[in-house]
Amino acid sequence: MRRTGGPDGHAARREDFAAFVAEHARGLNRLAFLMLSDEHAAEDVAADALLAAWRHWDRVRSADNPLAYVRRILVNAAMERFRRRAQETTLLGRLELMTTVGANDPDGAVTVDVRAALLRLPPRRRACLVLRHAFDLSEEDVAQILGISLGTVKSQTSKALVQFRAEVGAGPSLSRRLGVGPAGPAARKAPGHA
Repeated sequence: MRRTGGPDGHAARREDFAAFVAEHARGLNRLAFLMLSDEHAAEDVAADALLAAWRHWDRVRSADNPLAYVRRILVNAAMERFRRRAQETTLLGRLELMTTVGANDPDGAVTVDVRAALLRLPPRRRACLVLRHAFDLSEEDVAQILGISLGTVKSQTSKALVQFRAEVGAGPSLSRRLGVGPAGPAARKAPGHA
C-alpha cells in the first residue's frame, strides 16, 4: 500500500481517487438517476457521494470493495433526498415532474411510464431492483451496498419486480426498460414506427 503522508503520499492518494472517478463516475450518475429520475438531483447526489468518498478516501480505498462502499453512500443519499422530496411535493407536482421528463425523447411516453413506475416503488425496493437488474449486481453485492441481509434483498427485489411488472407490463428486458441494457436503434423504435 502507498504511503499517504507527505507530498508524495498526497499525490498518490489524488491519483488513486482520480482513477476511481474516471472509471466509475458515469455508472454512479446512472445509478443516482435511476433512483431519483431527476437529472440535476442525480448529478448532485453522485457528486456528493464522490465528495464523501474523497473525504474518507483512505477508508474507502482500503475497503474490500470501494465501488460498493461509494454506491452505498450514493443510495443512502438518494433515498434521503427522495424521502424529503416526497414530503415536500404535492401529488400534482409529482405528476407534473414525471410528465416533463423525456419530453424530447421519441419514446418519451414509455420512458415516463418506466420512471413513474420506479418512483412509485418504496426507496429500498427501488434500490434493490435497480442494483440487481439495471446494474446486474449479485444479491450479495446489493446486500453489502445497502447494508441489509441477503434475505431482505431477495424479498425486496421480488416485491419490486411484481409491482414494477404490474405497472409497466411484460415486454423488453428490465435492464432495457431502465435504460442501461443493450439497446440499439431497432430496440428504441416504438412498435408500429418505421
